[in-house]
Amino acid sequence: MTVTDTTRRIGPERLGGAELGERATLVQFSTAFCQPCRATRRVLDEVAAMVPGVAHVEIDAEEHLGLVRDLGVTRTPTVLVLDAAGRIVRRAAGQPRRADVIAALGHAL
Repeated sequence: MTVTDTTRRIGPERLGGAELGERATLVQFSTAFCQPCRATRRVLDEVAAMVPGVAHVEIDAEEHLGLVRDLGVTRTPTVLVLDAAGRIVRRAAGQPRRADVIAALGHAL
């Protein structure tokens, strides 16, 4: 996962009303026919379940084109790691490994 501009914030209103995690949020951009998106969903759900205060929010990229354009999402899955304040601290495109997600969370917690 790469470091990104930590001055940008994403609040619940930009995530379709989904609540941010108490400590961090894993935001996944997906599309309906994306095979790696399903595997990414499983990995992020597992990590969110094992780390207290972490939420996983999945966004349908086709239904949120304005947000996709604003954030420069060019492929699915794309995963953003937000800290408790909604600042983007890490970003990755493609299917992440569980160990990489856990390591990226270390920068948000």
